[in-house]
Amino acid sequence: MSDTLTQTHRSETFVHASEAPVEDLEPGIKRQILTYGPNLMLCRLWFDSGVAGTVHQHPHSQISYIESGRFRAMTGGKEQELVAGDSVAITPDTDHGITCIEAGSLLDIFNPVREDFLGGGN
Repeated sequence: MSDTLTQTHRSETFVHASEAPVEDLEPGIKRQILTYGPNLMLCRLWFDSGVAGTVHQHPHSQISYIESGRFRAMTGGKEQELVAGDSVAITPDTDHGITCIEAGSLLDIFNPVREDFLGGGN
């Protein structure tokens, strides 16, 4: 990774959630990019009840940690219900998605950084 990319794709050392922007991804889903460096990114997402994220895949490793609410997570052809304190590990290039059963929030951790998020993509 070039030095320019490393310097460009880095958040402040300390990030206060109250100061980080929140974006509407699609109806019923909001995302906040909390902090990131070239090899790691942390995001918070909020889901309204009944909203399903699009099943997708990407070349990043991902861990999702449920902060609140109730979700049905799918990855690699397996599904499981998750509540606050639960998590799911998603391997690169694996179809995955999540459906919100009861409104809540989760933290997503990605390796490496999701450059597409920094450019305003989903």
